[in-house]
Amino acid sequence: MLYRKITSYLEDYLKSDTESILILEGARQVGKSFSIREVGTRLYPNFVEINFVEDDEGRQLFKNIHNKEDFYLTLSMIAGNKLSNRDDTLVFLDEIQHYPQYPTMLKFLREDGRFRYIASGSLLGITLRDTTSIPVGSIIRKEMFQLDFEEFLIANGFGAEAIDMLRQSYMNGHSLAEEHHNHVLDLFHRYLLVGGMPDVVNTYLDTHNIVRVRAVQESIRSLYADDASKYEKEQSKKLLIRRIYEMIPSQMENKKKRIVAQKIRGKEGDRFAQYQDEFEYLVSSGIALAVHAISNPHFPLSESLQKNLLKLYLNDVGLLTGLLYRNNIRPILDDVRSINLGSVYESVVAQELRAHGHKLFYYDNRKQGEVDYMIDDHTAMSVHPIEVKSGKDYTVHSALNNLLKNPDYNIQAATVISNEREIYQKGKVTYMPVYFVMFMELDTLQSDELAYTF
Repeated sequence: MLYRKITSYLEDYLKSDTESILILEGARQVGKSFSIREVGTRLYPNFVEINFVEDDEGRQLFKNIHNKEDFYLTLSMIAGNKLSNRDDTLVFLDEIQHYPQYPTMLKFLREDGRFRYIASGSLLGITLRDTTSIPVGSIIRKEMFQLDFEEFLIANGFGAEAIDMLRQSYMNGHSLAEEHHNHVLDLFHRYLLVGGMPDVVNTYLDTHNIVRVRAVQESIRSLYADDASKYEKEQSKKLLIRRIYEMIPSQMENKKKRIVAQKIRGKEGDRFAQYQDEFEYLVSSGIALAVHAISNPHFPLSESLQKNLLKLYLNDVGLLTGLLYRNNIRPILDDVRSINLGSVYESVVAQELRAHGHKLFYYDNRKQGEVDYMIDDHTAMSVHPIEVKSGKDYTVHSALNNLLKNPDYNIQAATVISNEREIYQKGKVTYMPVYFVMFMELDTLQSDELAYTF
């Protein structure tokens, strides 16, 4: 069974005396239901699971319920022998977004207090957007992602002591020994191929066969493409949402890596503002990661947001490399110099930063250039630029240099990540191996931080 960090969070929540109901949200196939089921059945003698998608495809017992009395009656019809009291009964409402009346109903279920509840949703942001009465104070929203690189290492045999050693090396600015660096970097490259979707990781661990790995990834990508417009009512918007989703990999190969509005429908004169709802849908569903442009960076970055420039990344790097390289593993495992892996590295960094709680921005200035990422450093009360390098010229970063020279921005530190082993600092810039992005958690930045088988 794969180790998931969310397990500790779920255990703490279910052992607490809070009355608020947790909704675990995130894209489909990241392991939400499995994690809740594993913890819930372990902590509660009575565990009742209701999947609203399955209910809608079957007897539709819960579809037209709009009050707690009818809900309790229906619940007792299917699980009466498992219903006792709040201390020993956990009711899991899976895919809660499928019946949009239920997020509002959670308020009344909480007030009644008859049982303990927990919920999950894969398109919750979209559902709540259209919900007239959001139960503020009654729910806790927690986002879950696929396996990050640290969890992938643990799945590949890394123990707690090894992870702690890596973390201490990152925090203290100590480079790994050559053999340790090569081993971790090799696993990082495999992570680029596999990604973090649990079904894909398990397939990799069981077979080490790229064909089988890619088959599972393709099924997930197809599911995402179908889901991309599942809860959108307008047919014209459904087609545009799917079109934008399918454009993401090709746009990432462009120099600017931005979605160009005029290319969505192939019409001159189209503007970004015309597609704001479609972009929001893709991001809210969790299947795309948004990175917003900042041209005048100040802490906090959200106050400097430019709403007319946006980069979109697929939510999982394995899905991207599957589309770009299919069954060819050599470009990544052998680090082929003739192939530009910039979009792949940027994708995995976006995935890691987002999984660690960061809001994603990038620096865009016509005169000074672009810097891949900017995140808030709450400790230093400053912004922290991150440049991602996949090649040997990792010390060449003119846009970052220009950014750091500007006294108006008061930037105290920046990071350049690459394949190189050594951690060292030059001026305000710390150079470090790309795999250390797994430790760049929210509020933990240091302002002075130093064949078919594979």
